Amino acid sequence: MLEQLGEQFKLARLRRKLSAEQVSERAGIGTATLWRIEKGDPGVAVGKYFHVLVALGLESDILKLAADDNLGRKIQDADLTMKKRAPKREGI
Repeated sequence: MLEQLGEQFKLARLRRKLSAEQVSERAGIGTATLWRIEKGDPGVAVGKYFHVLVALGLESDILKLAADDNLGRKIQDADLTMKKRAPKREGI
């Protein structure tokens, strides 16, 4: 998945007609680090990936991560207990 992510970063850079040098300068990282990101290197800190997103104008995409947590919702729903009837009301 990191390799696919790196490829998407590279394609975004190329679509914007930006060189690796331009993006790495804007992201405040070395060109070698950008190349490692574009290859999906897991040894690069996630913060560096975010700096590249900012340099490409895609920083809001980070908010899409885990936004739709289907598995988590299923687990949460399985733990919910349903009451069989409404509680008794006193004083009526």
